[in-house]
Amino acid sequence: MSSIKDSLHHAVESLHISGGSGGQKGPQVYVDEAKGSDTTGKGTKEAPYATTVGAMLALGSEISLFVKKSGAEGDKEEGGADADGYAPISGAGLKRAKKGLEAAQKKKKKQEEASSKTQDAEETDAKKLEESKSIVLEEPKGDYQKIKIRQGIETRDKPVKVQGWVHRLRSQKGLMFIVLRDGTGFLQCVLTGKNVQTFDALTLTLESTVEIKGTIKALPEGKSAPDNHELVADWWRCVGKAPGGEDAFTNKVSEGADPSILADSRHLVLRGETASAVLKVRAAVLSAFREEYASMNMLEVTPPCMVQTQVEGGSTLFAFDYYGQKAYLTQSSQLYLETCLPSLGDVFCVQESFRAEKSHTRRHLSEYTHLEAELGFLDFDELLAHLEQLICGTIDRVLANEASAALLQQLNPSFQKPTRPFRRMDYRDAIAWLKEHDVKTDEGKDHEVGDDIAEAAERKMTDELNVPIFLIKFPREIKAFYMKRCPGDERFTESVDVLMPGVGEIVGGSMRMSDSKELFDAYKHEGMDPSPYYWYTDQRKYGTCEHGGYGLGVERFLAWMTNRWTVRECSLYPRWTGRCTP
Repeated sequence: MSSIKDSLHHAVESLHISGGSGGQKGPQVYVDEAKGSDTTGKGTKEAPYATTVGAMLALGSEISLFVKKSGAEGDKEEGGADADGYAPISGAGLKRAKKGLEAAQKKKKKQEEASSKTQDAEETDAKKLEESKSIVLEEPKGDYQKIKIRQGIETRDKPVKVQGWVHRLRSQKGLMFIVLRDGTGFLQCVLTGKNVQTFDALTLTLESTVEIKGTIKALPEGKSAPDNHELVADWWRCVGKAPGGEDAFTNKVSEGADPSILADSRHLVLRGETASAVLKVRAAVLSAFREEYASMNMLEVTPPCMVQTQVEGGSTLFAFDYYGQKAYLTQSSQLYLETCLPSLGDVFCVQESFRAEKSHTRRHLSEYTHLEAELGFLDFDELLAHLEQLICGTIDRVLANEASAALLQQLNPSFQKPTRPFRRMDYRDAIAWLKEHDVKTDEGKDHEVGDDIAEAAERKMTDELNVPIFLIKFPREIKAFYMKRCPGDERFTESVDVLMPGVGEIVGGSMRMSDSKELFDAYKHEGMDPSPYYWYTDQRKYGTCEHGGYGLGVERFLAWMTNRWTVRECSLYPRWTGRCTP
């Protein structure tokens, strides 16, 4: 401080001393409102201050102020300004400056007092922290039942031991409130007395792991916490402390962060309430699908993921070397499911499928969970009825479960299960609707029969109609080689896409070709060598039947149910173009 005063004193002495003007006394000090600086100014014409208050704060009020107004050009004749544009401060200006000085001095004093208090508080905290290192908690010797948080209600008023991650944390007046998370639920814990005076308590951070012994007590009316109870702690310890500072959890995962950063930190994002809720609903949905299939007497099978044949076109195959042979990651398990019909009856699988499709849309993944089924001895209408029952029956099961229904309500409060029957819309009627409503192709043209309806157009139509849609009977040119042709109109296929508002297509299915000649003609039409498909063709050779099936994208189904913007939120570790980490 003394060096600053010395430099200011030196600056004052270096000024030209005069009696000033207008009753001012002391050294002449110059203020240039346009080019001066209160930080580096010295009060000379070469280094003026920017404000009169800044000059007074630095040099005191006993100075003669000469002010150059912003934009002044130094007109000698105007306001008594000298050749450089400086004029003695007016009486009114001086009065305002002194008032401003008083206000600035008061503000400065408050800041100094606040700084002093902060410093005192820091010293007190440092002393408290040092003293806390000597506080040791004695673990109680009673019998505490080890529980998961989901068991909290059934173990109320009993001594329990709980372990988990610190999900939320706050302290107030000798109390510490911890919301603990263990994957099965959330539990509010209250620490008091010596429990909040230890070094670990004073330095506890979010996502640290802790062990707490105590008793779970129901909360009185008017208080709220998960499951309406809280654990009153007798003793606790920190098992693994998470970092604070720059590496703190909230700095790694923050709301509104760049999507690529969140993708890199997916392992931490999963700890959030929304991400974990989506994955719990996912588990409930998969369980409900399996229960619904069981009610239909359908058998689950597990086809291979490494294959040497294509299903949905060669351009989207992931190829790899398989002991010197060319092989691929499967696009679909459909062909294998068809081979099960003669021995296992109607079958389904829940497998990963892979598409090397360079799509960055919000409904595409390079690896996704594919729920597929094949059914024998049925016609197209029966296939549609089956799909309707599968979707509605699965949703009914999810909503009938109290836990999954609550999670779904949390994620999508406006969710309504679809009503039956679903709307049937012929592909040609969809083309007519798009033309009538002036919905263009990606190239800006009108849709015509034969076009593969683009994702954006399909979604716009589905969202506007706002009901589940069975879009049926697509042209053979835009569908897979194995799809059965419509009897009497060979240009079209007995095919279906199930469209849901907000997402678009969630299911693709069809009746399959049951005639060997028809299948060989399809191989030829597509320019495919039929020899690698001998095992698939044999299904028509050794007893054939009318059969059909479909594939449902689990992530798309979830995105629709939980109202997620992108299917990436519905996968544990999503994979898309360029993303294969973590």
